[in-house]
Amino acid sequence: MPATTETTPFRQSALRTLDIEQAAIAGLASKLDGHFDHACELVLACQGRVVVTGMGKSGHIAGKIAATLASTGSPAFFVHPGEASHGDLGMITRSDVVIALSNSGETAEVTALLPLLKRLGTPLISMTGRPSSTLAQHADAHLDSSVDREACPLDLAPTSSTTAALALGDALAVALLEARGFTAEDFALSHPGGSLGRRLLLRVRDLMHQGDRLPQVALGSPLRDALLEITQQGLGFTCVVDPDGLLVGVYTDGDLRRTLDTFHDLRDVRVDDVMTRPGKRIPPDLLAAEAVRIMEDNRITALAVVDEHQRPIGALHMHDLLASGVI
Repeated sequence: MPATTETTPFRQSALRTLDIEQAAIAGLASKLDGHFDHACELVLACQGRVVVTGMGKSGHIAGKIAATLASTGSPAFFVHPGEASHGDLGMITRSDVVIALSNSGETAEVTALLPLLKRLGTPLISMTGRPSSTLAQHADAHLDSSVDREACPLDLAPTSSTTAALALGDALAVALLEARGFTAEDFALSHPGGSLGRRLLLRVRDLMHQGDRLPQVALGSPLRDALLEITQQGLGFTCVVDPDGLLVGVYTDGDLRRTLDTFHDLRDVRVDDVMTRPGKRIPPDLLAAEAVRIMEDNRITALAVVDEHQRPIGALHMHDLLASGVI
């Protein structure tokens, strides 16, 4: 269908919705107060799990908040409030913290949990659109997610209110993440699958060529030996090592082009005369994603991997990073 710049009723409705929901999120900033700080303190002090609950659309948002907390360093899970009243309350202990969502703050299935939570002594964080509601008044900390109106033109379907609750849940998760000093490696431990886990968990030693696949020639070797090693190993370069086995330079496909511009007869050329000193090198425990950055910054496609004594122990090529899904 051809693109049109004409504003259609569909787009007018969409723009109105986005404007209303944007205003709802912006309005949360003025509602952050000491209750938010206390909510963070309760979660940080929690010795058990964060149990997030909510009914209907709030339940869907609660599930997402639980998932976000769990993946950012605050172990959490979702409990359906209706099921909790019929046995699933056994999942909640006095060591946990409960976050309960209800826009009205009067949802029967959620408020029915209050006496049981109080008996257990489990701290309660509420997230409602009414600070004067039953749920808010009985909570240890209340997060105000109120909005001026729903994006629904009937002001009935949860739209702006659920968007605001979702954003407030993200704000809570990020505040806790930063307070815990949560790192990219911590994040990767709960995301081992897919390209994200590969980018964050794989290290150079997991991907490097080693043993017989490590291209290297001795210092003083004829250039033809270096070219033969490059050809046989197929990594586009070779390490050059001194008599002690230390890496003193590398010779690459790019060096070969420069050599051809300088020498017309290669028969008497030694690799020492044309290699790159000292050559880019990386340790084996470096994250593979960091190796990608080094290659990109230096416009190279391969790196020598060295031990703590600067002896080459492996070689890493851009193709290995591509094949592993790191890039």
